[in-house]
Amino acid sequence: MDVLPIQDMANAYIEHAMVINNFVTTIGNQLKSSLCRVFGDGVKYKWMENNNHPVIPDASINCDIKNRRSTNFLGVPRFIMEVLSDATEPYDRNEKMELYKKVEVAEYWIVDWRKKQVEIYVLSPDENSIDDAQYRLLATITEQNKSELKMHMFPNVKIDFEQLFDGID
Repeated sequence: MDVLPIQDMANAYIEHAMVINNFVTTIGNQLKSSLCRVFGDGVKYKWMENNNHPVIPDASINCDIKNRRSTNFLGVPRFIMEVLSDATEPYDRNEKMELYKKVEVAEYWIVDWRKKQVEIYVLSPDENSIDDAQYRLLATITEQNKSELKMHMFPNVKIDFEQLFDGID
């Protein structure tokens, strides 16, 4: 597997940052009394599956925050969200998705602020292999089915479509 480099997102659209901020703010308030925490795109993860090179998701929910070394988390978050941009879409859909599957991130959202769309993937056992799991697309959420937006790994945590895309025209 190719090592995923840290990418400079300095040229990302403001809308990209708004979606991340909306998610972190909304979810963070709901997780305050739990062992889990939500993090924005400044948090790095290092895993052997990526030759210990840091990976920075746009947002993650980590319930193992003590498993860290220096400025990097070593444990696997239960949830990761990537917000697409023209520059990162192939990377988020391919290399990052493959890495997240390999380390067994349970739920992965791909958010496209340009289309106001959320793809929700959940890790499921691979029927053809005892050891492997695959991401299964559970839903693609748009304006038409926005009431179906929910977190599967955190069913008591709520974020609605309008909250996620607040400020996006």
